[in-house]
Amino acid sequence: MFSRVMLVVLSLGAVTATAACGSEEPSSASAASPSVVAASPSSAPAALSITDPWVKTAKKGMTAAFGTLVNNSDSDVTVIAGSTPAAPMVELHEVVESKGKMVMRPKKGGFVVPAHGSHVLQPGGDHIMVMDVPSEIKPGSEVPFTLELKGGGTYTFTALGKDFAGAKENYQPGADMGGMDE
Repeated sequence: MFSRVMLVVLSLGAVTATAACGSEEPSSASAASPSVVAASPSSAPAALSITDPWVKTAKKGMTAAFGTLVNNSDSDVTVIAGSTPAAPMVELHEVVESKGKMVMRPKKGGFVVPAHGSHVLQPGGDHIMVMDVPSEIKPGSEVPFTLELKGGGTYTFTALGKDFAGAKENYQPGADMGGMDE
């Protein structure tokens, strides 16, 4: 009986000792842990973000997206183009006065978001024009957008569909875009 107990104790001791004598190189899990832990708390915020993004609801045709672009970096960020799976055509637009009336037109050079500053996209002002929308964007719909940045980067966000009747803008097909061809 004593020898059987001793055999079990010695066997358990050998298994424990063998497990403790593993490779001197750290495992991939423990090697990855410090970088993951270090990356989370010290990660710098993304250069560009957007607050309160929304897109005007539409049956089809044209609509626009709005929000406030925020630049958290030390350099200006320029948005030069945009896209969305909700429509085949997206342009960056501005609203300016021309011949006594407010007109929409493509924004030459894109939207410049100053270093540590913001750029407002709003009805009656700069906005992301969404054209040839093939199907309805309903209230509460989540519409993904990708903005292309000067220098080759991109920024992706999701805008929420929202009913809006203000600013007297007409984003319907065939509507006078007031200066779009000027």
